[in-house]
Amino acid sequence: MKKTIATIFTLIALVAMHSCSLFKTTATPKQTGDEGHETDSVWMLYTESPRYNATNLRYEIDLDTMTGSGYSFEIPESMNANIDSLLNSWQARNMLRKLDCDGSEWEKITITDTMYAKRLASMPTIVRMPYNNMVRSCIDRYTKKGRSQVSFLLGISELYFPIIEEEIDRIGVPYELKYLPIIESALNPKAASRMGAKGLWQFMFGTSKLYGLKTNNYVDERLDPIKSTQAALLYLKDLHEMFQSWELAIAAYNCGPGNIKKAIKRSGGSTDFWKIYPWLPKETRGYLPGFIAANYIMTFYEDHGICPMEPNIPIATDTIHINKNLHFKQIAEVCNVDIEEIRALNPQYLKDIIPGENETYILRLTNDNITKFIEKEDTVYKHNAEKYFPKVDIDKMLKEAKENNGAGNLIRHKIKNGETLGGIALKYRVSVKQIMKWNNMKNSNIRAGKYLKIYK
Repeated sequence: MKKTIATIFTLIALVAMHSCSLFKTTATPKQTGDEGHETDSVWMLYTESPRYNATNLRYEIDLDTMTGSGYSFEIPESMNANIDSLLNSWQARNMLRKLDCDGSEWEKITITDTMYAKRLASMPTIVRMPYNNMVRSCIDRYTKKGRSQVSFLLGISELYFPIIEEEIDRIGVPYELKYLPIIESALNPKAASRMGAKGLWQFMFGTSKLYGLKTNNYVDERLDPIKSTQAALLYLKDLHEMFQSWELAIAAYNCGPGNIKKAIKRSGGSTDFWKIYPWLPKETRGYLPGFIAANYIMTFYEDHGICPMEPNIPIATDTIHINKNLHFKQIAEVCNVDIEEIRALNPQYLKDIIPGENETYILRLTNDNITKFIEKEDTVYKHNAEKYFPKVDIDKMLKEAKENNGAGNLIRHKIKNGETLGGIALKYRVSVKQIMKWNNMKNSNIRAGKYLKIYK
């Protein structure tokens, strides 16, 4: 008989409370030397099966071997995001405020490895959340140097998590994947990596094309929070189908499935992230620990004295379909909306233009401003339309095409003795420059017996 959800979570709680102990080494436990942190083990707690099965199978991993000089790893790039830039974004300046709370005593907080491991084990996740030195390094990054970033992430997540959670529910993937954009972009939809990845989910150009994201002169849907979320979750689902492991799916999202397959082969066929760890790229070795740390800190931030930023106003937005060309300034000037707000909520439009003439696009605004737009929609489209979208003179365009690109009937003129290019041009009522262009001539010299192309 299937267990009810209540029974499952009861089992999870029992596992977390009564079965969450660390395996001990016979050696003396290492000390980290970090202020306010105690280490009582060099071994890792590892829940082998997904927590919803409420099992408690564990095994040991020697962290000294894994974190030695030969197996270094890199902290995810987003952990070094410029906090001043994040706090200066339109979203932070206009939608978030700092809470009046005292987090000054955080350096006195003492958390042991056992406490970290128990907290991670208590989280009702499908992706396994083990604790080890790499995870601890990433958590330390957030709880010490990255405290302001975490405060920002807690606030700005109120804008993006509802979008992500809705797609997670629709596509059917683990809810903890909503924290992956924290590792990818620090929840910055305009983030661009040194490798050319862009958006909340840091899609590379090639992968984004495979999952239907458009990129052209006016639109880059990698920057669209909704469409990029849909594409990223479908990609992760495909990677899970490929590897039958969410850990490997997450790792493959970072370095590509080819590198994961190589690591599996070099490890002797293991499909466990921690066993193929030595054969992974350095940045991927730190990627899953960073993801685990993001899940941890977004859940247990209060235990580290971190004060979140909170929405200054309700961050409620809505969308409307646009099927005409529309400039952000038309919206700003008619509806009295800050153009920076429009840009912040619609980062996929690269030049403040929604090219809706030939294809339907989405405009996102706050609920109040969506109402204004709907009420004044006709006026918005007409406002300064000739200025922002000047009409094309079709007759003039066709005439220029005929003159410059050789449109019209082709005449093949055989050059006779004594003829000049100017005389031939006069005969056919065209210009010397046109004849030279049609015939790819570098100068006006011609030779009898040759042919010239002339369009009339």
